[in-house]
Amino acid sequence: MTVFACARCGAVLTAPVTRIALPVQARHRGGHEMLPALMDPGTYAVDPEPSGPPWRPWSEIAADEAEARGVFAPVHTLSFGPAGAIVVAPGDTRGTVLIPERCEGYCMGLDGRDGPNLACAGCGQEVATRIDDCSYWQAVWLVPHAVRRLPADGPARRTVDWETLARQPGTPPIEPPGVWSFRWEAAVGAALAHLLAGSAGRPVAVPDGLAMNVFGRALDALLPPGPPAKRAVLAGPGLPVPDPVPDILLVPQHPQTGKAWLPSTTTATVPLAADVWRYLAFPHEGLPLPVTGRMPDGVLRDDPLPRHPWGSFQPDTRVFLHTLARLPAVRQPWLRKIYDQVKDNPYARPF
Repeated sequence: MTVFACARCGAVLTAPVTRIALPVQARHRGGHEMLPALMDPGTYAVDPEPSGPPWRPWSEIAADEAEARGVFAPVHTLSFGPAGAIVVAPGDTRGTVLIPERCEGYCMGLDGRDGPNLACAGCGQEVATRIDDCSYWQAVWLVPHAVRRLPADGPARRTVDWETLARQPGTPPIEPPGVWSFRWEAAVGAALAHLLAGSAGRPVAVPDGLAMNVFGRALDALLPPGPPAKRAVLAGPGLPVPDPVPDILLVPQHPQTGKAWLPSTTTATVPLAADVWRYLAFPHEGLPLPVTGRMPDGVLRDDPLPRHPWGSFQPDTRVFLHTLARLPAVRQPWLRKIYDQVKDNPYARPF
C-alpha cells in the first residue's frame, strides 16, 4: 500500500492506495454527461506520458523527436510537461483545499483548464488538479514533482491470476436508459486500432453476435470490401484453444498490470480491456426456459426486460486516434490514410 504526501511539508494527501494500470477510458470524454470516478476506491494509476503545459503544435515538432516520444502520426499538439502524473479517485484525497481562482469549468464542474486547482491544506503548495465537469471522468491528478510516495500500513493487494479474473463478471455493454457503455466505447476504440494494425489492410471477420455489433461496422467502414481475408476470435483463460488457429486473437488485458494475456501460439494478439473481454467471452444473458415455481438464476426473465441500445455502437474516436498514433504500424501508407481520414472527419461513420 502507498500514500502520497506533500513534497514540501510532508502532509498526507491520500488514503492508502494500490497501483493498477491506467484505465483505457482515461483518454475518453462522453458528451454532456456526468461520468463516474475514473479510478476505483483504494487504487491509483500513473500516466507514463507527459501531460500539461508547455504544449507544442505538431508543426514545431520534428518527426524523429515525435517518434522518440512514441508518437508516429500527426497530433494537434503534444505536451512537453512532466511525465508520470498520478491519478486517484476524488474520494481518496486528504488534506487538500480548492484554489478559488483556478476553479473554471465548462458547465457542471471543474475541468482543470487553468492548471492545478488543489493545494496542500498544510503549506499551500499546488499539488493536484481535480476534474469533475460534464464529459470528464471524475479524477484527481497529482502533480508528480509536488508529491512524495510513502509506504502505508495494510496488506498489499495481490495480483489476481488469469483464471480468477476470467470468473469475475464483465461490464454490461448497455446502460440505462439504453445507451452504450462509455467503458465499452473506449475499450473497443483502443482495441480497434490494434485490430486494424494486425489486419495488414485486408478485410477481417469477427465472431457473430455482440462482437460483430461493436467491431463489425468499423471494420467494414475502414477496411476494403471483399470476403474476409483474416479471422479474429476471442481467446484467453477459460476458453478452448481455437481450432483451426485464427489469424488474430482478441485477448484480455489485465486491469492491474496492464499486460495482455499471452497465448501458447505465435498468433498476433489484440488487447481488450478485461471487463469488456469477459462479457464478450462469457455472455451473461440466460436462455429462455420453461420453469415452475421460483425462477432460477441464469434464466432469461421478462421483468425487467433485457436492455437494448437505442442506436448503433460507436467506438470512441479520441481513444482510437490516441492509440493508433502510438502504434509504429501507422507509418504504413494504407494505415496512415485511415488515421488521417478519421482525424479529419471524427464524426463520420462509424464514429
